[in-house]
Amino acid sequence: MKKTLIKTASLGGVVALALSAQTFSALAQADLPQVVKDNLARAKAQKLEKCYGINAVGKNDCAVGKHSCAGQATKERDPESIVLVPAGTCDKIAGGKTTG
Repeated sequence: MKKTLIKTASLGGVVALALSAQTFSALAQADLPQVVKDNLARAKAQKLEKCYGINAVGKNDCAVGKHSCAGQATKERDPESIVLVPAGTCDKIAGGKTTG
């Protein structure tokens, strides 16, 4: 159990670091799941920001902690699940936060 917890926490940390990094092009070449690469490219191209706590079940773009990536949210408004939204809109959504 301890090894699983460490692996899960490590993967969550990697995803959080990847999403918060400034250089998307360098990350595109990193050994990340394709869905993460796609979300990073979409975030850069469309000027999106991470918004925590606004997801529906199975409708998240990524996450930190409990699961590693897109579509794996098991509860609504999970404070660790990320949905990509247009920059500047997260703070306008009830319950949305730009930090996890």
